[in-house]
Amino acid sequence: MTKLSVIIITRNEAANIRACIDTVAWADEIVVVDSGSTDDTVSIAAEMGARVYVHADWPGFGPQKNYALGYAINEWVFSIDADERVTPELRSEIEQAMNEAEADGYYCPRLSQFCGKFIHHCGWYPDYVLRLFKRDAGRFSDSLVHESVLLTGKTARLKTPLLHYSYLAADDVERKVEHYSTAAAQQMLLAGKRSNRLDATLRGGWAFVRTYVLRLGVLDGSAGWEIACMNARTTYLKYHKLTALHLQRGHSGA
Repeated sequence: MTKLSVIIITRNEAANIRACIDTVAWADEIVVVDSGSTDDTVSIAAEMGARVYVHADWPGFGPQKNYALGYAINEWVFSIDADERVTPELRSEIEQAMNEAEADGYYCPRLSQFCGKFIHHCGWYPDYVLRLFKRDAGRFSDSLVHESVLLTGKTARLKTPLLHYSYLAADDVERKVEHYSTAAAQQMLLAGKRSNRLDATLRGGWAFVRTYVLRLGVLDGSAGWEIACMNARTTYLKYHKLTALHLQRGHSGA
């Protein structure tokens, strides 16, 4: 019988981790790698039957997920975030895909919720993400943010969406905007990219137009407008922070 390891990375996900693990409790093992939670994430995950490891020194999303992948022992791996949920229909499709093994990795369409509403435009759906793969055929990129699975072999697509409860309220939006813009700026700095105030402003404006007009965010109503504003702010901030990082490097003589 084909066996599955589910891997999850966490930090202060006490509000999410129980529901997340509950939707994948049917897997043969669940591995959680935590980056130093100060809430009850670790104890809840352990209580739910997961094998929990703590790597408190945050290396970035890709490297942290590679730690989790290294702890997995089964032939197949499914990577899920704490704010995502596997429906019974997706479970059935995952099990069928593993048993038939017509590919080495499978992309899932992801349906994301924004402050209580599932979003079908804005470039958010179907948002295919490679989450199910043979352990020996894949690893995560070393990206600090927006990591991806680097797979050797054939890929295919599943039909049933993975549910993503990504932004629950306004304070959650602001927290993630700050976090992702900072990580993206650091990643661009490492890649040798530069920016300035005008560049940051123009890129932020284009992000709004692309989301709201070209990707039909207007069809998602007020949520589409808010997502477009969020994307504009995130884009502006990451290039603004990139400029600040170069200035800091210059002042330090690096």
